Amino acid sequence: MDPEARAELRTLPGDLAEAVARRLVAASLEPDPARAYLHAQEARSLAARVGVVRETSGIAAYRAGKWADALTELRAARRLTGRTSYLPLMADSERALGRLDRALELVTGPQARDVDRATAIELRIVESGIRRDQGLPEAAVAALEVPELTRRRAGPGSARLYYAYADALLDAGREEEARDWFGRAAAADPDGETDAAERFEELDPVVFDYLADAEGPEGQEDGEGPTDDDGDPAPPEDVPGSG
Repeated sequence: MDPEARAELRTLPGDLAEAVARRLVAASLEPDPARAYLHAQEARSLAARVGVVRETSGIAAYRAGKWADALTELRAARRLTGRTSYLPLMADSERALGRLDRALELVTGPQARDVDRATAIELRIVESGIRRDQGLPEAAVAALEVPELTRRRAGPGSARLYYAYADALLDAGREEEARDWFGRAAAADPDGETDAAERFEELDPVVFDYLADAEGPEGQEDGEGPTDDDGDPAPPEDVPGSG
C-alpha cells in the first residue's frame, strides 16, 4: 500500500486501520473483478468516511462492470479527497449507462481543465468512445490526436493511447492506418496488457497472402496434385511433343 493511502488510514484506530488495509490490498491483488469488489465492499463497511476506501471501492465496482455503484463511490471519493484522477472512470461509467451527455460534460467541463496530463489523455480516450457511440467516427479519431502520438519514444500510457487511436481509425474505415497503430501499440506493450498484437495480426495483409499461397486451387495444400476417383495421384497429362 502506498504511503498516501497509509496516511489516510492513520485516522482510524490501529486495529481497524490494519483490518481495512488488508481488505484494500486484497481488492487490489484479486484478479477476479467480482471477488475484488467484495473485498472493497468489506473495507467500505468498516470505513466509509476514508477517501482511499471509497476510491478502491469505486475502481473495483468499475472493473466489475457495476457502473452505477462506481459512480456513487467515485463521487464520494472525490468529495473526500478533492482528487480529479477519477474523472475518466466516472465519465466512462456514465457512457456505459448510456448517458452520453453527462459523460461528455465530465470530459469537457471545467473540472477537466485542471487535471494532470495522464488524466487528460485518459479523458480523451473516453471522449473518443463517446464520439463513436454518437456515430461520429472521424470525431473519435480527432479526439485522440494529441502531441503524445508523435513522440519518438513511447512513454507511460502510450500503449493505451495508441490502441485507442488504432481502434478509432478502424471504426472510421481507415484500416491501413489502424494496422500501423495496432503495431505501435503492441511494441509499446511488452507485458501484453492489451491485445494489440493480435489485432495487428488480424489486419496484417501479409498473413492473409501467406495463407492464400499455402493453399492450392479449391483449398489444396501446396505439393498436393490432382487425384483420380479412388484418391490416388492422377497420371500426368500428355505434354505436347512428348512420347
